[in-house]
Amino acid sequence: MKQVLVVDDEGGIRELLYEILSEEGYKVTLATNAEEARDIRKKTRPDLVLLDIWMPDTDGITLLKEWGARGQLTMPVIMMSGHGTIDTAVEATRIGAHAFLEKPFAVRKLLSRVATALEKFKKPVSQNIVSLVGGSKLAQAFREQVEKMKSSRTSVLLLAEPGLDVVEIAKEFHVQSSPWVELVSGELDRQWEKRSQAIVEGSIIYLDKVDLFKQNQQQLLKKYLKKIDSKNYRVIASASTNLTDLIADRNFDSDLYVLLAGVLLVPPALRSRPEDIPEIANLILEREADARDLRIKGFSTAALNALRNYPWPGNIAQLEAVLRTSVQLASGDLIDLEDIEGVITEQTKIVGHIQTPVAFDLSLREAKDVFEKMYFEYHLVNEKGSISKVSESTGVERTHLYRKLKNLGIKVPRKGAK
Repeated sequence: MKQVLVVDDEGGIRELLYEILSEEGYKVTLATNAEEARDIRKKTRPDLVLLDIWMPDTDGITLLKEWGARGQLTMPVIMMSGHGTIDTAVEATRIGAHAFLEKPFAVRKLLSRVATALEKFKKPVSQNIVSLVGGSKLAQAFREQVEKMKSSRTSVLLLAEPGLDVVEIAKEFHVQSSPWVELVSGELDRQWEKRSQAIVEGSIIYLDKVDLFKQNQQQLLKKYLKKIDSKNYRVIASASTNLTDLIADRNFDSDLYVLLAGVLLVPPALRSRPEDIPEIANLILEREADARDLRIKGFSTAALNALRNYPWPGNIAQLEAVLRTSVQLASGDLIDLEDIEGVITEQTKIVGHIQTPVAFDLSLREAKDVFEKMYFEYHLVNEKGSISKVSESTGVERTHLYRKLKNLGIKVPRKGAK
């Protein structure tokens, strides 16, 4: 049953909307002002809001802007007004309203607007995965790629930076009727016989961090995948290092790469879509607050700005670690700038004048990547961008160093740069 929140200071309008929408099968909650609406939105997370523009405490436009700024506009909002103008309607839709409804309204028009808003605002299942949440062009494009590949049997290689919940993304390709067989490098030697027997007709084989697979494991896997080609299986693999670079170094089998990378998908890093951070942060906050039964209503504007402006080298995992701590240590019902800054400062290690956050909730592999980035950035600064001197000071062969810097996302200085 869809939940509709009606926000209007006129009792007659509230009761009328309650009666009409309840008869149509909606669960209706009523609020008399913006303060009540804020509290109800937090507790019930409505599927749709009917919001009056003119209210005594805070007008509807201001509340709409507030929800948008805090990443809480996760439901369609239909604005209502008894004396609206075209300018008001345009302003409301510009800042996030789905539609504008002028009072008095016809019942048929009301129900049509509500049904249309709910239908157009349907979210794919993938929106439950934090790494896929967001309205940015990057997030939308990646969700569309995932949705498009769900019905295919083509193999998929997910090339994801550390800190993105790549296993959950991989499970988006899992058809429930198909057996799911998960393999990591450490299990290929010990449990290969047992796991391989579970691969039957139509299985989904998930290979986690294939860039860590040893060469003998790669050969074993390649031989087996070719052997069971007739079983109509599908392979979903993940890696945090570009496999073509490993192939160039002769550390990854090119034939196996062809079997794994039918389609290459690259989940966007958190730093590349800062406009999504408020929505992602609020989703994490709601989950953490619910799990601990804490009454945290949201973030202050300053706190959200700090989250948006932070580079997040540890991606979603680091953001979750920061917010998990902030939720428990917050002094009020809003997470403020001091709460965020304090936690990030605790996770920050200063090397020279470079600051690199280290999230201790990361896996060992992910934490290693964060440290290596910090390590090589420090030496690049110390050696004034000279690759040859960095190679000497770190003991890393020059050709391998170039590839290492590229994989870590560090811009390699041009020849002659100082």
